[in-house]
This record gives sequence, C-alpha cells and structure tokens, in this order.
Amino acid sequence: MRTASFSLLTILCLLLFVAPAMAGWVYWNGPYDGNTAAWPINFGFSVSDSYTNWTAGRDITVLNFVYWDLVPGDVLTTVDAQFGPDPFSGAVNTYSATHNKDLGSNHYGYELYEATVLIDPYEPGEGGFLTLSNACTTSGCSTNPIYWDENSGPSIAFENEVGSIPSEAFTLQCAPEPSSILLFGSCVLGLAGILRRKLGR
Repeated sequence: MRTASFSLLTILCLLLFVAPAMAGWVYWNGPYDGNTAAWPINFGFSVSDSYTNWTAGRDITVLNFVYWDLVPGDVLTTVDAQFGPDPFSGAVNTYSATHNKDLGSNHYGYELYEATVLIDPYEPGEGGFLTLSNACTTSGCSTNPIYWDENSGPSIAFENEVGSIPSEAFTLQCAPEPSSILLFGSCVLGLAGILRRKLGR
C-alpha cells in the first residue's frame, strides 16, 4: 500500500513538473526537421514567421529556434529579433544566445543547434510575426552563413527576397506562473519526506 502511494505521489510530481513547462509555451511551431531545408538569417537575409498567442496576459520572455551551421562549434552569440503585426515589422532588438544545444549533424554535413535566447518581455496580443536576421556567431557576423531550420509547421512564413516560404522551427515561451512552481516544490518536498522516512526504517 505504501509503495502504491509513493508511486502515485511520484507520478503526480512528474505531472506537476510538466504542467509549468507546458503553461510556459506561448507558441510552438512543431518539431524541428533538420534534413529538408533552411533559410539564411545573416548576410542581409531575414525570415519572418507568424505565431498565435496560446496564453492570456503573459509576456514572451524566451525564444528557442533551431539553426544550421556548416562549422561545428561555431555557435550563435547574438541575433536580431522583431515582433510585429506584419511580416518584417516591429522594432529591431539584438539579443544574446544564452545556450546552444548541439542536436548533431544532418546528411548535408551541417551541424544543428537549438538556440535559447532571452528577450525583453513582450506582450504578444493575439499573435503576430517573429522576424530573425543579422545572426552572429563565435566566428563573427559575416563569416559563416546561419540558416533557420525549415520544419513546415503551421506558421505562415516569408523570406525577405523570395517571399512566401514554408515555416521554421521555433518556440516562444513565457515564465511559468509562480503558483505552479510553488506547487511543484511542495510536492518534491513531500516526496523527499516520505523517502526519508522509508530509508530510516
């Protein structure tokens, strides 16, 4: 009976762990592809993808997107991002990449990375367009082309010279609600207490 209760509490804690993460998504354009195509976001090229706001009254604070780089280890340092009601609209802000997760290489020989970019809090309204350009890496801003992975998600997308294109792999997130974090923390403490009592016996 105790084992069943412990297992049930463990499952509950895991569900509470997933809930804040899901609640933190403003928009997800689907999984990355990595092997079909990608579009340049430096050397004067820019790409604009639409998004729909899945939350209510929550600011966007984190951008994740998948990119291709021909040189392994040459990771993103900064990127220009715009949020606006139309493609290529909105104020241009330069943001730093706080993390670059290596996803391995594709059959074209490109290294795939998922960049995490912290952005100034932005209230997304009902939705709009995210535009990326002027990507810079550890080798500089005009050394190696950086390509935003095309995943053909539900978003509408445009390239500044080609026009309409299939959309790209990205996620917009907001910070989890404090109440969700507190609830998860309480669950973990309760689980630790039960485990301690069991080990004490």
